[in-house]
Amino acid sequence: MIDNVLINPIVTEKMTAMAEKFGRYGFEVDPKANKIQIKNAVEKMYGVKVQDVNTARYRGKTRSRNTKGGAIIGRTSMYKKAVVTIAKGEAIDFFSNV
Repeated sequence: MIDNVLINPIVTEKMTAMAEKFGRYGFEVDPKANKIQIKNAVEKMYGVKVQDVNTARYRGKTRSRNTKGGAIIGRTSMYKKAVVTIAKGEAIDFFSNV
């Protein structure tokens, strides 16, 4: 079993709006983690009841920049995102211990 399933929460304007309106929260997760492991990790870490988990794999984007020595072409890292729907009336506060 993977110990570090959740890498970090995704806190953007779009995810914050989804959290307020629908009770959905986004996390960057380990690419090898499955939905059951993600559900258990969120329930254990935040003490909420998870109803649904949706996942998406994002391929790294190609990036290039021009330098004196010519163009440098590289690629950003691939990552996996999970959108977790929690039970009605519950909430996750990412900023409680800041």
